[in-house]
Amino acid sequence: MKRRNDQRARAHAVYWAFLTHRLSGLALALFLPFHFWALGQALHGAAGLDRFLQLTDHPLFKTAEWGLAILLSLHLAGGVRLLLIEFGDTGGLRKDWIAIAAGFATVAGLAFGLSLLQ
Repeated sequence: MKRRNDQRARAHAVYWAFLTHRLSGLALALFLPFHFWALGQALHGAAGLDRFLQLTDHPLFKTAEWGLAILLSLHLAGGVRLLLIEFGDTGGLRKDWIAIAAGFATVAGLAFGLSLLQ
């Protein structure tokens, strides 16, 4: 028997929490090679690292740093939510944990954004 994909499941908050956690993890994994390349500039001496660090003063880099902080906080909050669901007695509190995780990620991103403005 062929099973149909039920679209109602995609409207559920748990699906969106799963998708956010999975996509933020993928984006962070794609970021890592660039991060390692940037750190590797220090191996070529202080001048190479200084040239790279001068590029990071550009507003595009500041925006990317904010996006990275959002991704990290989303992935952390999603991971904590999963651990609490797996090992804790949730008793139907999954939507509450999703809301707490989303709130935490929002607060962390806004706090980082405010620190960039100062």
